[in-house]
Amino acid sequence: MKQGALTAIFCLLAACQQAEQSSPLNQPQSALEVKSQVQSVHLQPLSAGLVTEENAALKQAFAQKQSHVWLEGSGTVKKLLPDDTQGARHQRFLVSVSPGQTLLFAHNIDLAPRVESLNIGDQISFKGEYIYNPKGGIMHWTHHDPQGHQHGWIKHQNHTYE
Repeated sequence: MKQGALTAIFCLLAACQQAEQSSPLNQPQSALEVKSQVQSVHLQPLSAGLVTEENAALKQAFAQKQSHVWLEGSGTVKKLLPDDTQGARHQRFLVSVSPGQTLLFAHNIDLAPRVESLNIGDQISFKGEYIYNPKGGIMHWTHHDPQGHQHGWIKHQNHTYE
């Protein structure tokens, strides 16, 4: 079992080294040493080119017109909208998550506190259920659910609203 794991590590190392040699942008930042009873192996961190692009899952869900997908992301508040008071009350605002995509947030303020002191230009991070629409999408379930449904949150100015 140990020998199989070591073989897998060496294959991964070889692939990383080959990727580093093929691209000048993939420069290692530091080395990480992993020790076992058999030997020491020096692992290089994954190259910057392999790091996932910010909000990549949101961009992919939008491009593929997916809905009912649980995602995390971050963005900049672009516009504050009036609350939706029909049925359950929702705080509404638009967040730019990339140059070509804006999300409409529908944050249920009957189940969670209102995101206080929210202003245009503020940075937020979030987790919620994404619903596709041609304008960029809707993010909801950014709060707890007393019936146990999967839930999300909004982080703004070092405070979590859920």
